[in-house]
Amino acid sequence: MRAPSVLAAVTAVTIAMLAAAPPATGHHSFAAQFDADRPVTLEGTVTKVEWQNPHIWVYLDVAGPDGQTAAWECEGDNPNNLTRRGWTKDSVEVGKPITIYGFQARNGRTVCNGRTWVFGGRTVYAAAADGGPAAGPPQRR
Repeated sequence: MRAPSVLAAVTAVTIAMLAAAPPATGHHSFAAQFDADRPVTLEGTVTKVEWQNPHIWVYLDVAGPDGQTAAWECEGDNPNNLTRRGWTKDSVEVGKPITIYGFQARNGRTVCNGRTWVFGGRTVYAAAADGGPAAGPPQRR
């Protein structure tokens, strides 16, 4: 019986390693999940903050024109980029007011990609470099 060649052994090990590897999850573009034709301006109270990769999420209660409160989820950039812009995990505080300018999810759920955020007396850009449009307060003329 003949011993397996080095090439066959390397090939077998490579195939085994690839088969055992967990699937990679790709990063989504803005357009894959959010609709540039559905801008939203959300004014509400922060109920929860998730400061984790790949994006932060801020949850807020927003009163609608009918007086009903809707729970919204807004995605921001990743913690590393936000830290470089001066944010910390404590920048957005639960129970505090916030205004988020962004774009609603394509599926119509109360989920948005927050582009510009206003809280604690400051206005900050918090969107990822994901190909999405800018959103912010209306400009004065």
